[in-house]
Amino acid sequence: MNAGHTVAETLGLAAELQRLVHDTVKPPSETAPSYTEDVIYMSLVQNTRGYIMKIAHQANGCYASGWYDACAVMIRRLVETLVIEVYEHHKIEAKIKDAQGNYLFLRDLVDALLAESAWTLGRNVRSVLPKLKEIGDKAAHNRRWNAHRQDLDKIIPHLRDTVQELIALAKLK
Repeated sequence: MNAGHTVAETLGLAAELQRLVHDTVKPPSETAPSYTEDVIYMSLVQNTRGYIMKIAHQANGCYASGWYDACAVMIRRLVETLVIEVYEHHKIEAKIKDAQGNYLFLRDLVDALLAESAWTLGRNVRSVLPKLKEIGDKAAHNRRWNAHRQDLDKIIPHLRDTVQELIALAKLK
């Protein structure tokens, strides 16, 4: 610290520098890579589709930042995307579209996936899919419910199995 500056002046200069950096250095325009893999191992989604990898980075980044509702919504989005990928790969996506050609809501996607006879889902994935949907729905749609780390920690081990199985069924790797 310069002998000519008081602590208050130094703190003021530091605050001004922080403001200037914030105003000048913006986040990237696209999804930045996550620094952790607390939710989804990136090796599971590596070399699949760019948008799937971005969703995984966002889920990991949200968890690491303590943004648990956002993380739950990204988990929901990842599951929804992978279910659609499975149907598209098998060329039976019409089964999960409404009369206007729009994909069904996640509730109906999960029901269709569980009932589909073109493949067999593992027992663990069958039991956890409704739970993954539920936490994502609560985070996205329940205005009085907020996710906590412990809510996510309960489903993360099962999410890994689900992601890997859906990627395999969609032949993305």
